[in-house]
Amino acid sequence: MRSLRPVTRLLPLVVLPLVVLGAVGYVLVSTGGSGGTLPLARGASGGTFHPVAGGFEPDGTQLEGCGERYSCLERAFGNIAYRRGPRRALALFEERMAVDPHVERDCHRIAHVIGSAVFARNEGDVARTFATGSSVCASGYYHGILERAFAGVRSEAGLGRIARSLCVGLGIRRRGFLDYQCRHGLGHGLMIQTGYDLPLALATCGRLGTGWDEVTCASGAFMENVSTRFGFRSAWLSEDDPLHPCGTVPTRLRRPCYGRATTWALQLNRNDFEATAETCAAVGDPWARFCFRGFGRDAVVEAKYADVSRVLELCELAAGYRPDCLYGAARTFSDGAALQGARRAAAFCRKAPAADRDACVAGFGLVVGLLRSSEPARRETCAELAPRSVEACAEAAAGEVHPSGRRAWG
Repeated sequence: MRSLRPVTRLLPLVVLPLVVLGAVGYVLVSTGGSGGTLPLARGASGGTFHPVAGGFEPDGTQLEGCGERYSCLERAFGNIAYRRGPRRALALFEERMAVDPHVERDCHRIAHVIGSAVFARNEGDVARTFATGSSVCASGYYHGILERAFAGVRSEAGLGRIARSLCVGLGIRRRGFLDYQCRHGLGHGLMIQTGYDLPLALATCGRLGTGWDEVTCASGAFMENVSTRFGFRSAWLSEDDPLHPCGTVPTRLRRPCYGRATTWALQLNRNDFEATAETCAAVGDPWARFCFRGFGRDAVVEAKYADVSRVLELCELAAGYRPDCLYGAARTFSDGAALQGARRAAAFCRKAPAADRDACVAGFGLVVGLLRSSEPARRETCAELAPRSVEACAEAAAGEVHPSGRRAWG
């Protein structure tokens, strides 16, 4: 992975103090279609980590007055979680999601911060913090815990040691729903602790154990790579190639990479889904289908996890890759709220074109695989949710939890 070269337009390097978050070197870069400039995270230059975020510290920020400022909303909910506990914070969060479009739009990152704040409240106890969590908004709470779990690590060896230990001994079933959230969250944490050093994060994911562990962890790293919520942008993004670095990572990791790349492509295209569909189609087989699965995920986010007609409309832009768009959308509906989400995904798939229904059902079949621990239990749930597409659902469920990770979503 060290042979990968970051692709971006750079201005001269400067080093400035970061308010609250600590010190990190950065470079001002254009964000293309997203407008303005963002500092470029320095990464683990010379073996020294430059985290883009530190441990959660409560302050005086309150929800009143935040308006549409995402960073304010994240900090305010984190303060509530830290001072009043996860139950109150998550209940209020779900209430506000239903009435505030800004909270709804930023829900995954807000849930991250709630998780990290509870982690700080519990003085770094991962198991206790997981036990009081929620899968609301694509399980951002769990990911936030793992974002902070690497705080204070100063060596690559230490990074690997912590990564291998965090998701074991928590009473988590291997390749189950919480195991997925934990491994995926590791990827987020590795990127944040190393200052968005993607090669190092992926190399650490590769030392976790099975292929499934690697792919799941890598998906979190790729997701964090396209995120700009901490005010930094990764060097492993390109304004000229919206899908970079997916064409340069090891073949086994290209599926999760392309599946996350559309988030950055949409930023560059100013949220133009038609232009982003053209970007995915230009990749060609076999990778375009994974790009369109990510496109389906972003369609659900665009539709606020609620407007089924809007998702179906956006998937029409995928043309011949419409089955993959529906697959990604169904998986996203279901991952958003575990079994309740799978039921929502099943309702969505019933409205999909009949010719693509099995592909759609396979999308939430992935989450059924994580939720149910045996083949009979998976088939039973598949029969409940999609009686006419049991085989498609059950086959996807089995593929998702195979130790090789070759058919896992990532």
